[in-house]
Amino acid sequence: MANMRSPVKVSWYQLNAEDVFARLGTGRDGLSHQEAARRLDEHGPNRLAADEVALPVTILLRQIRSPLIYVLIGAAIVTVLLGKYVDTGVILAVVVLNSVVGFIQEYKAEQALRVLAQLVSLHARVLRGGEELEIDASEVVPGDVVLLESGTKVPCDLRLFRVLDLQTDESILTGESLPVVKKTDPIPILDAPLGDQTDMAFMGTIIVRGRGAGVAVATGMSTVFGEISAQVRRAGETRSPLQVRLDQFARLIALVVLGVTAIVFVLGLTTGESLADVFLTAVATAVAAVPEGLPVTITVALAVGVWRIAQQKAIIRKLPAIETLGSCTVIASDKTGTLTRNEMTVTKIWAGGRTYNLTGAGYVPKGEILHESHSIQLSDHPALELALRIGLLANESDVYEEPDGSYRVDGDPTEAALIVAAEKAGLHRERELAAYRTLDEIPFESDRQYMATLLAADDTKVLFIKGAPERIIEMCEMLLLGEGVPLDRAVALGEAHKMAATGLRVLAMAFRTVPSETEVADHQQVEHGLVLVGLEGMIDPPRPEAIEAVAACKRAGIRPVMITGDHRITAEAIARQIGVSEKLPSAVLDGRQLEAMSDEELFGKVEEVSVYARSSPQHKLRIVRQLRRHGEVVAVTGDGVNDAPALKEADIGVAMGIGGTDVAREASDMVLADDNFATIYAAVEQGRVVFDNVRKVIMFLIPTGLGLVLTIIASIGLRLPLPFLPAQAIWINLVTNGLQDVAMAFEPPEGDIGRRAPRNPREGVMTRLMIERTVTVGLVLMIGTLVIFVWQLNSGASIDHARTVAVTTMVLFQNFHIFNSRSFTKSAFVINPLSNLFLFATIVGALGLHILAMYWAPLQLVLRFEPLPLETWLTLTAVAASVLVVVEIEKAIRHRLRAASKRSV
Repeated sequence: MANMRSPVKVSWYQLNAEDVFARLGTGRDGLSHQEAARRLDEHGPNRLAADEVALPVTILLRQIRSPLIYVLIGAAIVTVLLGKYVDTGVILAVVVLNSVVGFIQEYKAEQALRVLAQLVSLHARVLRGGEELEIDASEVVPGDVVLLESGTKVPCDLRLFRVLDLQTDESILTGESLPVVKKTDPIPILDAPLGDQTDMAFMGTIIVRGRGAGVAVATGMSTVFGEISAQVRRAGETRSPLQVRLDQFARLIALVVLGVTAIVFVLGLTTGESLADVFLTAVATAVAAVPEGLPVTITVALAVGVWRIAQQKAIIRKLPAIETLGSCTVIASDKTGTLTRNEMTVTKIWAGGRTYNLTGAGYVPKGEILHESHSIQLSDHPALELALRIGLLANESDVYEEPDGSYRVDGDPTEAALIVAAEKAGLHRERELAAYRTLDEIPFESDRQYMATLLAADDTKVLFIKGAPERIIEMCEMLLLGEGVPLDRAVALGEAHKMAATGLRVLAMAFRTVPSETEVADHQQVEHGLVLVGLEGMIDPPRPEAIEAVAACKRAGIRPVMITGDHRITAEAIARQIGVSEKLPSAVLDGRQLEAMSDEELFGKVEEVSVYARSSPQHKLRIVRQLRRHGEVVAVTGDGVNDAPALKEADIGVAMGIGGTDVAREASDMVLADDNFATIYAAVEQGRVVFDNVRKVIMFLIPTGLGLVLTIIASIGLRLPLPFLPAQAIWINLVTNGLQDVAMAFEPPEGDIGRRAPRNPREGVMTRLMIERTVTVGLVLMIGTLVIFVWQLNSGASIDHARTVAVTTMVLFQNFHIFNSRSFTKSAFVINPLSNLFLFATIVGALGLHILAMYWAPLQLVLRFEPLPLETWLTLTAVAASVLVVVEIEKAIRHRLRAASKRSV
């Protein structure tokens, strides 16, 4: 056995068992202890590779790699040069706060791979030299024979060579909601999707029924699970649109500040002022131009959005994620457990020549059975009653109620659906089991495609059988139609095919009476002479709230895309029900088609395809990448390990909090605490509100900073004394931007937020409207302040008095402009000034602080202020209110132009 061939990329599922043994240098009795030890040294432990652990100091240093942080550090240096150490402390506190918040978020995100490694820590039963042993799963090596039984987790990738009613839950990898029946026959298909590789068992999946044995063909990072881990590591972190735009905006601010400082310095030298005074004026202008409150305000705006969405049961793990979701243009969602309930539900029954529909969804035994839209009495429909009884008693699973009122399944979800359907009709399992005593059963085997239960009721013994329609109908001779009539197999198969074409999984129900002395069920009795009772069709139904959320996303201009491991027909059926695509079936690609496509071919398809069936984790990752190549901002939802690479690759990953794995949650940006797809739409709205509010803050800060800078430059150009001393320029920033900008992060949403098209991800922070309004407001502030300043100088006022008037005018201007900034289109007079009480309080508080500075001697001395009489206050208020009037006129003009444009279209 030491002659194991050199490892090559082999499609193990295509080889028969003997070829697999030969290639791996092993046999049905497993490896010897010595050979296993040698291979452990050669291949290493069967565990996932640990990610490189970043040192805390490294993570902390990453937080200052931002142009806006560079601008803030520059501003801090400026304030040190000015000797304004209090301002230095405030600015550096902003830097520290942002760095700490970012450090905490990134450090938490780095835990994802360690959780992935812990997830698959387990034991394994193996054969070594024919002896059965239980070992740590990390000691499994290629060539080991691994034994499997119900309830165990598969320790590595296995090629199965012995199965007995073996079924696995592979939803963690493929997203498919139904257990997969395993076989030992090789699969001749090239590049078969994971869900079709029925002779394989994969690391991390769970055995839900039966027993089996397989030979280890891949361990550790060579497994499918390991490949997913590698993809998560390679995907890295994706920068949010807000981060990208703010970096660009910060670089622009830095260039503008340097340019303005240079202009002021040069102009100052031409006035004959001393070099020291010119330098102080230049750096004061730089301080005035830097919106040092912007980083904190953005952090607060994001945090407010996080808090608001948390009230609706979603957890934002990374602050920029909330804004990114508001920018998204595509939501690529897993089907099982996300768009659907992950609870199989019988929705249609054909029995006695009639078709019945069942209401209710999931495992809660509440609902009705309808025939032609009318409720029925079960006693009037004997064929239906018997079909439900067969599904209830030819059953190895159980459905039970938890103390919290929820329902859980012990066993196969398909059988659970049959139990719930019977209970909706009033058949209770305890009473039925008391009336029908179980004598024997034939468990389901994939080769035979049925299971049977032998029961005794009074003096009668009967076999109840359920299974695949094609197999059961083949074994039937009669149809229960009132009395038994000869079965028309073509008609029965036609009914089964009609149900399957709507995405239902169909099971046939049959029975036969047997002699009273029968004590054992055998295949000879079962496989002929049966009476077909009916067909039950079931599906994992969509969440009602998911249907509403998909419709809301479409209204908001967001395209929903469904990516699932389920079969094409099932995917199409669910897609129709939730409204994902109106172009079915043409707008569907399955796993085989995806495998045959190059990235360029897929790039050409992703904009028109909205449903992907039989998809693997690699397919999902490729789809996300090609969507992003188109410039889409992609949100990906999911709950399984299979979703982790795509969650991390996407602009934002959304994981399920209840049904999701730790891996998915740790790799995500947002976790839905209630697993409710509808919560995503609420997050979309809040994301848009966050970015709206960030823009409103910018619309407040930048025009007022521009107005102050233009005033200084104009005064130098006109050979006037400086209207503000350096300390006064800093005071203007403090008293007008200290808390008002932060308070604007609490602005409530505007009414049309959910009807707007997604923002162009390439659009900068400043729109054309914002730039035009910034220039307009800046000029109004400059003209108004200089006019007042010159008026005071010409009236014989002292320079300190004139500067006090100029500073007060600028403070009033900026407080009036706050009301302009609360909406880009609505009039300030239609917005309730008390709808943001925090903002209103900060305006009142800032004015009170400025008044205190003018009338309190210590601050008068520091800032060189003089008290102003009431008539001056009234004049300044009237002049400052002009900015409100000008912007109201501009908004009215824009509104009329938009209305005229719509009429012309």
